[in-house]
Amino acid sequence: MIQPRKVRPTASSVAEERLWRKRSLAAAFRLFAEFGFNEGVAGHITARDPELTDHFWVNPFGMSFSLISVSDLILVDSAGNIVEGEKPVNLAAFAIHSQIHEARPDVVAAAHAHSLHGKALSSLDQQIDPITQDACVFYEDHGVFDDFNGLVFDPEEGKRIAGALGGTKAVILRNHGLLTVGGTVDEAAWWFITMERSCQAQLLARAAGTPRHIRPEVARQTRNEIGTPAAGWNSFQPLYDRAVAQYPALLD
Repeated sequence: MIQPRKVRPTASSVAEERLWRKRSLAAAFRLFAEFGFNEGVAGHITARDPELTDHFWVNPFGMSFSLISVSDLILVDSAGNIVEGEKPVNLAAFAIHSQIHEARPDVVAAAHAHSLHGKALSSLDQQIDPITQDACVFYEDHGVFDDFNGLVFDPEEGKRIAGALGGTKAVILRNHGLLTVGGTVDEAAWWFITMERSCQAQLLARAAGTPRHIRPEVARQTRNEIGTPAAGWNSFQPLYDRAVAQYPALLD
């Protein structure tokens, strides 16, 4: 099994847990901007509030990922009302994330963005193939929402996306992009980053030839080693540390 570089500490209070989630959320936005996952007003990452568990923290509509700090995050309730913060919420963010958080009590965070290679793969009749070690993270652990109906503003459409996600860690939204979830913000953000890169690797490999698949039993074993919540959290920590060092204002 993978040996964690760190062990996630246990928060001493709800307030401390909330702050940890919001700091990871702000760092994830800065990193998504750095990796080119931001595109106009599209994209959102949410974190369930540890006390008001039917509420979630999210980026305000129209704010660049590259500028988001802890103090910019807004708190939204299950009806779409802004409970904390003065900036508006992205209607698509509410329609999608509210239903995912409702359907999956185990999910603390969900990430969705219009990343280039995720969009490209989503237009094809493909899932993530086990052609690299990293891609095995998603072996038999991601779904496909195969019905694009335009912008998602209706929570009923969000409910259908949650259904396609099922109990997995990710879903490919056909003709749209990628969405990942996790028991921590760190985990959900890392799954998105590595899923986007796995899409890129798959597109490159298929353009060059016919990639060889890893044997099913080996793909499952690999997933069980590097596709766990602990592995996802640990994989994000070097990126979090760098983001805080490079963009200290994200903690404000």
